[in-house]
Amino acid sequence: MTKIAVNGAAGRMGGRIITAIKETEGLQLSGALEMAGHPALGQDAGLLAGCGALGVTITDCHEQALQDAEVLVDFTFPEVSLKNVEICARMGKTIVIGSTGFTPEQRTRVQEYACQVPVVLAPNMSVGVNACFKILREAARILGEGFDVEIVELHHNQKKDSPSGTAVRMGEIVAEALGRDYQSSAVYHREGMCGARTKEEIGMQTVRGGDIVGEHTVYFIGMGERIEITHRAMSRDMFARGAVRAAGWIVGQQPGVYDMQDILGLT
Repeated sequence: MTKIAVNGAAGRMGGRIITAIKETEGLQLSGALEMAGHPALGQDAGLLAGCGALGVTITDCHEQALQDAEVLVDFTFPEVSLKNVEICARMGKTIVIGSTGFTPEQRTRVQEYACQVPVVLAPNMSVGVNACFKILREAARILGEGFDVEIVELHHNQKKDSPSGTAVRMGEIVAEALGRDYQSSAVYHREGMCGARTKEEIGMQTVRGGDIVGEHTVYFIGMGERIEITHRAMSRDMFARGAVRAAGWIVGQQPGVYDMQDILGLT
């Protein structure tokens, strides 16, 4: 039985993860974390998630939440995740991070802590999205330089980072397959007399509105033909299922940084 603690246990994503843990054989919720002063502190995490009492009280104390846990699942923000991976490294616990918006410097810090404990760092835990990652790599290799690449992502109006971590990863994968440097190829803004599109650039466009869970389309645009690879998320449950799958897999792995491609055997 793999024992899991969930950070952000009172949030929408935290609740879906807790429910997914309860519904998955071989997994058990053993800890639930929230920020200091949160009104949910002291409540039963299962009752708050709507999946029935689990006997796990939401706390703001990491040591208490992680005492019996083997792995912490964290879907919050990079600054919070960095604090949590530091604590997990100190306590010898594994961690699954689904937060997005990490800077290159923050990613480097995660890698430093991963020298001590296994870490899953994935911008998107969806099995379908990770299948798209694999497909995109192959498509870019097959199509080569004869197709322009544009990426458009849509999310709800409360999403704080832009472009999404998933869109960035898609851009990185395409750039790697084409032998380009993503940081110098990505173009986030076009306005006015900006000149003709270069062959090297990868366009990154963002849409925010309403309650869109997440949608990503990568366009490979050639002369007289266009290929579109799209993933649409209809529910946050798919992220939760991917997260608990990652949590069950990461326990017992060697220290290092892993992603969903490793977990799904797509590398």
